[in-house]
Amino acid sequence: MRDWLKNMRVNQGYTQADIAEMACVDVTMISKIELGERRPSVEVAKKIANVLGFNWTLFYQDGDECAASKEAV
Repeated sequence: MRDWLKNMRVNQGYTQADIAEMACVDVTMISKIELGERRPSVEVAKKIANVLGFNWTLFYQDGDECAASKEAV
């Protein structure tokens, strides 16, 4: 799971549908990314990161959730 992503989204007051709309992606994609079922393409990672204000490369730092959480804040 990508708890850091969900926490960042919730802390900013957004729903998955909000992020999907602002990033121009399907809401199911946001859900699957947060659940760790999908890894976003670079294009989608950049869109989501732009909306939430973090470095898109965090999506590719799997295995180190603590580091991603610290960098995401």
